[in-house]
Amino acid sequence: MPRPESVKVKVEGADMQMWILKPPGFDPKKKWPLAYLVHGGPQGAWEDGWSYRWCPELWAAQGYVVALPNPRGSTGFGQKFVDEISGDWGGKCFDDLMKGVDYMEKLPYIDKERMGAAGASFGGYMMDWFQGNTTRFKTLITHCGVYNFESMYAQTEELWFDEWEHGGPPWGPNRKSYEKHSPHRYAKNFKTPMLIIHNDLDFRVPVGQGHELFTTLQRLRIPSKFINFPDEGHWVTKPKNSEYWHKEVFAWLKKYVPPGGR
Repeated sequence: MPRPESVKVKVEGADMQMWILKPPGFDPKKKWPLAYLVHGGPQGAWEDGWSYRWCPELWAAQGYVVALPNPRGSTGFGQKFVDEISGDWGGKCFDDLMKGVDYMEKLPYIDKERMGAAGASFGGYMMDWFQGNTTRFKTLITHCGVYNFESMYAQTEELWFDEWEHGGPPWGPNRKSYEKHSPHRYAKNFKTPMLIIHNDLDFRVPVGQGHELFTTLQRLRIPSKFINFPDEGHWVTKPKNSEYWHKEVFAWLKKYVPPGGR
């Protein structure tokens, strides 16, 4: 397995730490596609840990350089860095992530014409935000992500979380927080082919969020596919389901971002 490389990326008022994983058999003289993975939380981080749900080594093994940024909201870099995500999901964190993409594009072995991004939970939200706010990626993969802040508020079992992040309910003093960074309000800008995965037993980010996004993409005639696991929650934990998940995700990525060095 490739050893991860840690780099620092200059962002507004801070340094963003980011991991880079190169594929097996990596040749620096060739151009390689990029898989840009955004973690969940948002108060979380890509750490020195392992999970078969989101295993970056598996992504690298398909023939991709994998970037794992820890932008605003990530844990492990001080409380101020964590707190700056609240009420600003599509703000500084998005800017940090774009700076991470800038960093990767400057590397001589990255093929700027073959870049895809993926994420789950908050990472899924960020894929939905990418959809309306950048066209840098050839495809986006969103797993159980927030699409519409207002409908999300009235569906989730973690009601306190939305009230904490937005400073109250949608009818409260901070209504603008629900409107400003909700991906559904940017649907007129959607262009990028997208794979959506959402599960019936997800009570954290209920399946309606995926339905709303998929219906919108279909109505806009944007290439899109919806995968549903009726027996899974916010994560895919059953082994056969996980196998199916990985095959579908890697097949979709391969279609729009062909793997391997060139």
